[in-house]
Amino acid sequence: MPPVSLQGGKELHEAERSENDGGVQSASWPLALATMCLIVYASLYPFAEWRNQGISPLHFLTAPLPRYWTGFDVGVNLAGYAPLGFLLALAALRSGRIRWAVSVAVLAAGGLSLAMETLQSYLPSRVPSNVDFALNTAGAWLGACSAWLLEKAGAIARWSRVRARWFVRDARGALVLLALWPVALLFPASVPLGLGQVIERLEYWLAEMLADTPFLEWLPVRDIELQPLVPGAEVICVALGALIPCLLAYGVVRTWPQRVVMLMVALAGGVTLTALSAALSYGPDHAWAWLDFPVQVGLIMGGVLALLLLPVPRRASAALLLVALCVHLSLLNQAPAGPYFAETLQIWEQGRFVRFNGLAQWLGWLWPFAALVYVLVRLSVRKSGDTRESKIGA
Repeated sequence: MPPVSLQGGKELHEAERSENDGGVQSASWPLALATMCLIVYASLYPFAEWRNQGISPLHFLTAPLPRYWTGFDVGVNLAGYAPLGFLLALAALRSGRIRWAVSVAVLAAGGLSLAMETLQSYLPSRVPSNVDFALNTAGAWLGACSAWLLEKAGAIARWSRVRARWFVRDARGALVLLALWPVALLFPASVPLGLGQVIERLEYWLAEMLADTPFLEWLPVRDIELQPLVPGAEVICVALGALIPCLLAYGVVRTWPQRVVMLMVALAGGVTLTALSAALSYGPDHAWAWLDFPVQVGLIMGGVLALLLLPVPRRASAALLLVALCVHLSLLNQAPAGPYFAETLQIWEQGRFVRFNGLAQWLGWLWPFAALVYVLVRLSVRKSGDTRESKIGA
């Protein structure tokens, strides 16, 4: 297969110049927003039994320091806000606000931490803490300083050049989705790589909301209960789950050798993160228990399909991604969650994963639908720059 690229080095130099001139939108802002959503969810979960407890919501600022704390608590509070500080500072640096990048990031992250600790005063199940507030702010400062040091070392400029050589100008949406995909895989799925299985939960949620109302009768009732996927359907689900991130990457990378690299990274990342999810859910001894024969066949099939589609043009990749998402979601939502999977959800939602559960669970549910919206917008809007860009394989 001959290497096919855009219009030679001239195209890449123009891309690098547009990157340096600010023509390429940074993915730091959307990732920072996603991190904020995680922090809000983890800080205020379970969002129940709100009440005024008769004390000032800012009382925790002057309260005595807690007598008991652990190294784990310190590490979690520092690590929880470090990515936010890093992303906010990086976004400010990419937008040219170099002088105030660290200050803006720390103030924004510290303000969010103060708001979360204040709101926890109205949740009997949560305890606001001045130590948590200080550690959160310190974590944001460490993250922001890391971004500033990387900028001084020239790492951010090198990343800009790498991005210009690897990805098209309007790749921000795809890069954000690709960055969030591994996190979504950490939430246990009833079918490996099967994101977006929401139908049963959506039905239960609607029935719970409409209980004791006449609208409950409006809900459609299935004549036949959902049946487990047959091995052939499971193979297709796994194959499409492996193919979807590859097609998403194919829509924004510039050359087919770069597609090969993205393919290998996607498949390796999917297998590794699924194993990690199994280890977190069932224990390290069961990290590979999910890798049975149908899953192995599905992974091989997904890899073969991704290889065969290497020369497909970018817009055709987006169209195939749309089809793959629709088929994958249709098959996946015709299957119920197994009893072991339901038990695993109880562990995540009520046990040691409760704070991390928010981001991973919502990403596991919503990631494919966000990708669906992204590809629909991408197919419906033709950028003016597309006329200057030749397509891979065209």
